Amino acid sequence: QVQLVESGGGLVQAGGSLRLSCAGSGRSFSSYAMGWFRQAPGKEREFVAAISWSGGSTYYADSVKGRFTISRDNAKNTVYLQMNSLKPEDTAVYYCAAGRPPYGSSWYLKIWYDYWGQGTQVTVSS
Repeated sequence: QVQLVESGGGLVQAGGSLRLSCAGSGRSFSSYAMGWFRQAPGKEREFVAAISWSGGSTYYADSVKGRFTISRDNAKNTVYLQMNSLKPEDTAVYYCAAGRPPYGSSWYLKIWYDYWGQGTQVTVSS
């Protein structure tokens, strides 16, 4: 029911910034929690950040906490990931995902996300 399209990836110098966007389809977009995950070559897809349906709660992986900020604009059916102080180890394909994590669940688990975008490449040069 929900389709997600990421954009905003690219090549950036270490220490620079990028802002990723994830555009969702359908009026039900605002009822989903949204997450960002990333996958580097040869590695498992890992959790980056998540935000509740209302935007009132956010969650971050330790590796990005303090550098990345997730936000959403439900009126535009869009979720954002502001990435600052980028490091070469942030290089990966970034995916947005929509889901409904149960109350009290661990929002970093991929199992809770039902819909995924196709990803956008982020490359950080050293």
